[in-house]
Amino acid sequence: MASKLVAEQNISNESRKRRPSPPAIKLLIIDDDPQNLEIISAALQQHHVDITAATDPEEGLELFSRRRPGIVLCDLMMPKLSGMEVLERIVAIDPATEVILMTAHYSTDSAVEAIKKGAADYLTKPIELNRLRSRVATLVDEAEKRFRSAQLDQELVDNYRFCGIIGRSPLMVEMFARIQRVAPHYRTVLVTGATGTGKELVARALHSLTPAAPKQLAVCNCSAVAESLVESELFGYVKGAFTGALQDKAGLFEYANGGTVFLDEIGEMPLNLQAKLLRVLQNHEIQRIGSPAVKKVDLRVVAATHRDLKALVREGKFREDLFYRLAVVQITVPSLSERREDLPLLERHFIERFSAEYKKPVHGLTRRAQAVFSRHAWPGNVRQLENAIANACMMTATEVVDVGDLPENMRAGDTVASSDSQGLMNMEEVQRRHAARVLEELGGNKLRAAEILGISRGTLYRLLRDTAASGEELEVNELPINSN
Repeated sequence: MASKLVAEQNISNESRKRRPSPPAIKLLIIDDDPQNLEIISAALQQHHVDITAATDPEEGLELFSRRRPGIVLCDLMMPKLSGMEVLERIVAIDPATEVILMTAHYSTDSAVEAIKKGAADYLTKPIELNRLRSRVATLVDEAEKRFRSAQLDQELVDNYRFCGIIGRSPLMVEMFARIQRVAPHYRTVLVTGATGTGKELVARALHSLTPAAPKQLAVCNCSAVAESLVESELFGYVKGAFTGALQDKAGLFEYANGGTVFLDEIGEMPLNLQAKLLRVLQNHEIQRIGSPAVKKVDLRVVAATHRDLKALVREGKFREDLFYRLAVVQITVPSLSERREDLPLLERHFIERFSAEYKKPVHGLTRRAQAVFSRHAWPGNVRQLENAIANACMMTATEVVDVGDLPENMRAGDTVASSDSQGLMNMEEVQRRHAARVLEELGGNKLRAAEILGISRGTLYRLLRDTAASGEELEVNELPINSN
């Protein structure tokens, strides 16, 4: 058992050897000063970059659309189009592009505006070549890491897939091991977990790993069938048993004889039917409505619920004997908030799935989109994540999903939380929050944040200490982009 899990979840050395090296990063320089173009191009020759340049911003945008560089260096003040307009157009085409604006007319307002609009950095002229080399080297290194991360993510999705369920967190590995141990032997299993966690996937995994796998898997959602029809759906009926019974019909238990029946939302089953279900589990017998004949069946039953069955037992809404019969083995599916380390794998899985389904070349998420996903509470669990990525893949006009492509409720929720927290503040509070916001926009780069704010790093550290002392949460983590 353990060896099988290890074999399924380890990446082979052979696959590592087959990974291609990252291609040279394409870099575009847009500056109406030819001398500046020449200086910057010469300074970056030693880097792992493929450089093209343009003195005209419209020509530069055309080059960008054709070549899709990963890094763009753009002058802020140019004829025809300003660098800020070029930035906006580039981000609209490909929000994953790293854009560095350069200007001889520095202002804090324009620097903050540039960062908010998606710029990776904001440099003043004359350009300090060592600093430029260092910044570009960092971006190239990050791009190569993203390339390798995308490869690794794909390998992880392939290797951390267990009977159609994806996960590598300790809770999920423990659940996989439990399923593997239980599957060959169980007669009844109770699967619990919040709505959207994937309880049906667990039922299908249990069925696929049992000797009954070649037989039928019958599914009944007890909350989706009218109470008056549940009995006929499960047990079947004979002709003339009631008005409208024009011919004999087998129920799910009879249909799945030799296989598995999955009863979803078992907590919604009417009390009068719970006694009949208990008879099926104890005596392996069923009786069609309107028939005196009793039939033997050989079944495995997986029941699932998001409700607290013990509480329902105390309230008299669920039979205690049925609860203990179902819960001989219990498997709990963790919520997405309990296994956040699985988010990147699930994101990659759903991106690939909907990219293929919609026939769109979507390769991943931007850092900003990942940041929204990582902060989100996910009350709807994996189902909500699946729907969010389906929506985003449908909406995106680029090869990566950005914040603007996410469902409106996710974007609005993030904005509302931010605005609601502002309230009425004194000047010191405004300074602290503004410093924290700029730092977050810069991905935690304190040096750049201090420069843009026009304060010393010591002052910035003091503001951050005050923020921490106030008990506020500051999100400044760098998140990898799962895109090329």
